[in-house]
Amino acid sequence: MPHSQDDALTAPMSRRARRQARLAAAEEARRREAESIEEPGFFATGIDAAATGKIDVLPDLGGVGEQQKPRSLWEPRDDESIPETAWDVRDDDNTPTTALNTSRLPDDAPTARHDVRGFADETPTARFDAPDLANGTPPSAPPPAKGRRRGEGDGSRGRRIRLGILIGVAVLVVAGLWLGARVLIVKSELEAAQRVVNHVQDGGTLEVSVPILGEHAANAASVRVDPVWRAAEFIPWAGDNLRGVRLAAEALDIVSNRIGTPAMEAMSDDSGESIIARVLPLLQDSTDDVARIADGIADVKDSGDLIAPVQTGVNLVDSVMSVAAPAFEYGPELLGANGDRNYLLVFQNNAESVGLGGSAASQTLMNANAGNLEIVNQASSANFVEGQAVDVDVDQSAIDLYSPFLIDHVNTSSSRPDFPTMSNIVTKFWQRDIADDRIDGVASIDPIALGYLLEATGPIQLDTGDVMTSQNAAQLLLSDVYSRWNSYESGDVVDQFFASVAEQVFTKISTGDFDVQSMLWAIRHGIDGGNILFHSANEDVQAQIADQKVAGILAKDNEEQTEVGVFFRDESASKIDYYMKSNIDVAQTCSADASQFEVKTTLHLDIDQASADALPDYVKSGTWGSEQFRTQVYVYGPPGTTVESVAVDGRDVTLTRDDVVDLDRPVAWFTTYLRPSELATVTATFSGDGDFGPLALRSTPMVQTTTGALTPCG
Repeated sequence: MPHSQDDALTAPMSRRARRQARLAAAEEARRREAESIEEPGFFATGIDAAATGKIDVLPDLGGVGEQQKPRSLWEPRDDESIPETAWDVRDDDNTPTTALNTSRLPDDAPTARHDVRGFADETPTARFDAPDLANGTPPSAPPPAKGRRRGEGDGSRGRRIRLGILIGVAVLVVAGLWLGARVLIVKSELEAAQRVVNHVQDGGTLEVSVPILGEHAANAASVRVDPVWRAAEFIPWAGDNLRGVRLAAEALDIVSNRIGTPAMEAMSDDSGESIIARVLPLLQDSTDDVARIADGIADVKDSGDLIAPVQTGVNLVDSVMSVAAPAFEYGPELLGANGDRNYLLVFQNNAESVGLGGSAASQTLMNANAGNLEIVNQASSANFVEGQAVDVDVDQSAIDLYSPFLIDHVNTSSSRPDFPTMSNIVTKFWQRDIADDRIDGVASIDPIALGYLLEATGPIQLDTGDVMTSQNAAQLLLSDVYSRWNSYESGDVVDQFFASVAEQVFTKISTGDFDVQSMLWAIRHGIDGGNILFHSANEDVQAQIADQKVAGILAKDNEEQTEVGVFFRDESASKIDYYMKSNIDVAQTCSADASQFEVKTTLHLDIDQASADALPDYVKSGTWGSEQFRTQVYVYGPPGTTVESVAVDGRDVTLTRDDVVDLDRPVAWFTTYLRPSELATVTATFSGDGDFGPLALRSTPMVQTTTGALTPCG
């Protein structure tokens, strides 16, 4: 008998032994097949199996015995369907048979793996370790399942979900309560701030009111760092309301705490430095935040989700911030923050009405450097060459209406109702006749606006001994000055008088010797009446102000409003318009697809003949004395219209031209001759198709306030 397993492998087997071995192998294959199907808990691993779906049972043993390399499992033999856990061997007579390989595998041989694809769809199923038949090791059993059994732990998982939901609800409830409380606090603070503003408007002092306003504003604006409030701004509908309230509060906080309070402190400083120089850093530091809030307010204003009270407040803040943002952006540049700037200040005399205001005879050159202002030079009509046109580009339509006097007499440079035109002309006059200075901008002011400013500065003492107040400024500058001195004989004295006024007012303003609240009112009122105008040589600045009244430019279209213009020019070489009254009525008539605009203008020379005869020669007409006075009336229709008809009423009133289009508008030009106490009425009717905005009127600022009415359709 063999003495070792190796001997057993090499000993010849009888036919009976071989048959028993085949039966044993088949039984073993069926058992393993059953186990592989019943144990789906095992799965194939390894990159080779994932890629091919087939696993070799044994590695190449390099010629152990004479057996062939085994085929993949479940590959049927040609002669019989025997599970491929057995492989081909030969009897002594070379008869193929099937036998188990009971060879001992090397100790380092990898664990055998079986290809166990399913029968129907060839889908890989379970994988398990093959038995070590040589050592009698049974197939490996599946490892014990780890963790909970199915269904175990469902209760604790459900409890965790319910707990998470409860926590989430609690957080939302707390956040809602917190937000509600904050809304009430902000509402209360803003209402308190509104009461302070109302108090100031009723006469309360800024010195006392601004710190109180700042306290309420700061409390309301604190929501800008509240994470709950800021998160709630993303909630549909409610979010825009919260955002609008927060931005309004921030705007109030900046105005009161970052500008107002420091500015009040700066104004009380006796350092002698210009108030503008002291305030300039405050403007620069707040520019970015003002721009951010202005953009945010403009965006939320049109959201469509704002409730009525919030919409009203947001609209109010938007009206302020839309103007403040460009002012903060470009103000420092205009005030010399980036280097010195030169500005030409033109003083218009309304006693001789000319287009935008009056005769532009008196001019002052001012310099701004880092907020410090100073007067550099001054000139009057006597210093300019008349009758010689300056080199400036002007539309031919302007020359057709106003003659070459527009560009060859500095006094009539304001004839055309377009301040950029006037600015270019007076700049050229100054550079040609006075000094070749760089002019960075032109500003215009008249005695009417000067009276407004005196409301803020208080009375000023003049070199003549006069005390000028807001009540007597117009009379002193437009009437009394001509009765005291004969300007034909004492022109230098009159010029010195006007220069003294300009210097005294300038000193008051530059040193901060004025009431801030009254000054803001004066500037706003002067701009609204056309008494204060400004043009910048900086294209960016000019683009920002072009659609504002301060720019002195008629509207280019009728989208926001339908603007009609009526402008006067005295051609009597007089100062008679101190006594001239005017009334302008504009009535719109609408049809299905068109509109008509009737513009009716009446002039009344409100002085009797005897009083006119007693006027100083400089006030009387240089041509007709006190007998009569000539005034041209220029009526500018809305853009896109044409002159439909004209009419006149008066002793000597005529239509001069109605075929000129200037500034993209049709113009009806009338000439009137008035004797003392006479009236003259001119009417121009314009018609056009399309949509027209609300009616508006722009006219020459007169010493006697122009009256009249605007009557839209319906």
